[in-house]
Amino acid sequence: MEPVRSLGAGVPTAVAPPRGRLPILLEAIKFEHTIFALPFAYLGMVLAARGWPGWWPFIWITIAMVAARTLAMSANRVIDRQLDAANPRTAQRALPRGLLSSAELIALAAAALAVFAFAAAQLNDLVLKLVPVAAIVVVGYSYTKRFTWWTHFILGFADGMAPVGAWLAVTGRLDWGAFLLGLAVTTWIAGFDLIYACQDVDFDRRNRLYSIPAHFGLATGLGVARLAHVATAGLLLAVGFVAGLGSAYFVGWLLAVSLLVYEHRLVSPRDLSRLNVAFFNVNGYLAVIVLAFAVLGLYL
Repeated sequence: MEPVRSLGAGVPTAVAPPRGRLPILLEAIKFEHTIFALPFAYLGMVLAARGWPGWWPFIWITIAMVAARTLAMSANRVIDRQLDAANPRTAQRALPRGLLSSAELIALAAAALAVFAFAAAQLNDLVLKLVPVAAIVVVGYSYTKRFTWWTHFILGFADGMAPVGAWLAVTGRLDWGAFLLGLAVTTWIAGFDLIYACQDVDFDRRNRLYSIPAHFGLATGLGVARLAHVATAGLLLAVGFVAGLGSAYFVGWLLAVSLLVYEHRLVSPRDLSRLNVAFFNVNGYLAVIVLAFAVLGLYL
């Protein structure tokens, strides 16, 4: 969940230098965090194809997923611009500082939507028809913290569409494997978003924003995160059996579960100092490990 802030604070302004605007845009949308979604999209792709699907599906799935995430993050920065400007933790983002304008990010979101639709059209008609649904979910998520505690799971669902979409791109149909994989990503993302939201508890309470840690307390928030990740472990285990993966996958599953356990040992209601390690490092490794060992499980 993107942290938020109280309304009405002054917004520092600055003028971006004429050169280096692309790096500012990429930093604004945290382009490097695409790693969280792409490995699971690739996992849906290779499981649906029972191996390598070919270069063209790979290329167009990659473009579609990157474009969808760019749409989501660009929209989020615009939708939350007043909140971000008021939160000391996010006040240095490009939009509050005046390094970028809302118009630029709206243009980026529009371009990303066009690329997303074009890439989907290269895959199959079903994927193309689902583009409006996906766009509504990934953009609409940013509003949910204003009215529901389910915001964490809605974010998870938005990311969980990635492997399902890749599966549909390859097969044109929804199978049990796709369904289980989508749920696994939903609970995984929701769990670490709950952990991430713990750092904004005071701010969310002051601004009447919805999050489970803010409303029910840090201990409950972290407890729900643990339950979400227990569900993730169970769902990833089920994926291995349903997809008929070899023993290598289950070695990777054990490693992934170990990372989830380690992630939860890094944080507690009394100590959130290692939250960024739990959020960024551990989850990035987990996605890559699951993909790598699933590929091994297909071939060994």
